[in-house]
Amino acid sequence: MNHLESCGPVAGSTLEGGAALLRVLEECGNNQSELARRCNVKQPHVWKWLKAGRVPTERVHSVARASGGKVLPHELRPDLPDLFPAPEFQAVAA
Repeated sequence: MNHLESCGPVAGSTLEGGAALLRVLEECGNNQSELARRCNVKQPHVWKWLKAGRVPTERVHSVARASGGKVLPHELRPDLPDLFPAPEFQAVAA
């Protein structure tokens, strides 16, 4: 268990964004090089994101795409709701 997993996510925090980043990494086979390839960056960038517990704003969308849609931009940067708002879901009328 790493330091992000041992603390549970706190709503709106970078810890929550770090947990989302770990989920993206899982989608890439827990392979930093694969995540880097999907985001068109070098592996040390991914390592830096993991160490910081967050993705730079300019990379949020490419990291979200790397998850195959399983992690959304607002989950990666919950501390920036104006830039990455959570989608609003509407109930379907019966």
